[in-house]
Amino acid sequence: MSRDVAIVAFAQTDHTRRTDELSEVEMVMPVLHDVLRQTGLKTSDIGFTCSGSSDYLAGRAFSFTMALDGVGAWPPISESHVEMDGAWALYEAWVKLLTGEADTALVYSYGKSSPGSVRDVLTRQLDPYYVAPLWPDSVALAALQAQALIDAGDTDEPGLARIAARSREDAAANPHAQLPGARPQGEHLVAPLRTGDCPPIGDGAAAVILAAGDKARELCARPAWITGMDHRIEAHSLGVRDLTDSPSTRLAATRAGAFDPGRPPLDTAELHAPFTSQEVVLRKALGLGDETRVNPSGGALAANPVMAAGLIRIGEAAARIHRGASRRALAHATSGPCLQQNLVAVLEGDSHE
Repeated sequence: MSRDVAIVAFAQTDHTRRTDELSEVEMVMPVLHDVLRQTGLKTSDIGFTCSGSSDYLAGRAFSFTMALDGVGAWPPISESHVEMDGAWALYEAWVKLLTGEADTALVYSYGKSSPGSVRDVLTRQLDPYYVAPLWPDSVALAALQAQALIDAGDTDEPGLARIAARSREDAAANPHAQLPGARPQGEHLVAPLRTGDCPPIGDGAAAVILAAGDKARELCARPAWITGMDHRIEAHSLGVRDLTDSPSTRLAATRAGAFDPGRPPLDTAELHAPFTSQEVVLRKALGLGDETRVNPSGGALAANPVMAAGLIRIGEAAARIHRGASRRALAHATSGPCLQQNLVAVLEGDSHE
């Protein structure tokens, strides 16, 4: 890489089931103000701004342009947008800084799932010719994956329940979580997945600031250096995939340097696994053992704002490095049915710490 780039600040909303009283702009603005306050930067100091969101959630075209009111687009700024989770917006900003086109970047994402049926909205990600007309929703497809894992002997329903319990117990220490603390698994939503195996529906936003080189050290006492990032995609057709594995995650992690010899071990992994069964797949694909603490924030099972949950995984991993709780962390984001698209980032603190 030509430059060292780090995450120097991270902020997120308190995630809730509904935010009827707030527009997207009103939801995003406090988060943007928070990350700028953490660094002492002003909007005019930011070299590049990139956002991630979905017009399908908002129900109107080019809805992301309204959110720019929260950033302040005048005087004119250098800005971009991805119709994806904010993790992919962060990837674009990271490349921008690597190439030297900017020294700082603001990345934010948001999603309001409460106004409509997010299970139906997500069917628009499916193959429009053979699968989408059947209207299989996101929970039903996740249940197919869970059943494939059970049939393969990789897990069982009690094993999935243990993942749910651990995640939400860890979220008790996360003031932003929507579902902190232990709770019953509930009835089958779509067998073999119970209510507790599925993510909450809710609204939320997140933002991070990136900086390059010495600028990062000026802005943050413990920068979370991005030592590698990569994203890959599985075949679009579910019928040609092995739903019990995620080769795209493994390849992305390899290309991001997660398994490079001589590097410190991964002590933290923030995995974007909205369903308990998906954590089983990701752990196997990444070869994570007991030495790596998985989703200490509670993960997407505790708060899953669509289009922001992946960026939050990266932000949570960076925040652990900022406060000295982690030395080397892996962050993962996904999009699409059954872990179709996967992004992996590797973050490290300074080597002398």
